[in-house]
Amino acid sequence: MMGRPLRFTPRRDAGLHAYERALEHAGFDRVAGVDEAGRGASAGPLVVAAAILRRGRKGMIEGLTDSKLLTPARRESIYEQIVERAEAWSVVVIPCHDIDRVGVHRCNITGMRRALAALEPRPSYVLSDGFTVPGLDVPGLGVIKGDQVAACVAAASVIAKVTRDRLMVQLHDRYPDYGFDVHKGYTTREHSAALTTHGPCPEHRFSFVNVGRARRDNGTEPPPLTPDLSTPTLSTPNQAPA
Repeated sequence: MMGRPLRFTPRRDAGLHAYERALEHAGFDRVAGVDEAGRGASAGPLVVAAAILRRGRKGMIEGLTDSKLLTPARRESIYEQIVERAEAWSVVVIPCHDIDRVGVHRCNITGMRRALAALEPRPSYVLSDGFTVPGLDVPGLGVIKGDQVAACVAAASVIAKVTRDRLMVQLHDRYPDYGFDVHKGYTTREHSAALTTHGPCPEHRFSFVNVGRARRDNGTEPPPLTPDLSTPTLSTPNQAPA
């Protein structure tokens, strides 16, 4: 069924599922949300996730909101509910080497397209955080603070954040000098001090100004711009049991 375009913006106090309900009434039966985690970090991968929540009460997840507003324990709990109860979800991990080669924004756009393409069943409409994803074969809408006002975008943000945090904890085991398990690769005072002392490791984004400065100060050579097989670009689609 060809749906009608969304001709109005739901009120922000209409609830987290208002966008999905409006789109369903317009004929779009599967609304996907897409979001990323790690865009502003100076180390580690960029992670992009997409999710389609079930319609009605089956898609209601208590406490769901923007992943950044949740405690780590609450994020983990909500993550488990999302992956168990969502109609479909997927996640794409883009390593730092790709970010250095083509830039964060291009990696973000490509990751969003791949995450959405991995969803099964396919979405009929896409909501994204902040800006519309170009080049899709279905209509979409960029929503300001989408991870706080649209349930499917909030679900995608939780999946992306939890996935990335887990990867950064694993990277801490390999590179314990940097504190990746605490700051998750973002630029904090502790992270900057570690960069100054040790120079960057292979999981840093050498195209970022602070990492490049630390490389020059420490005489560290950047790694070749080829994917590290230990942190591959991957897409993992999943569906909850019916």
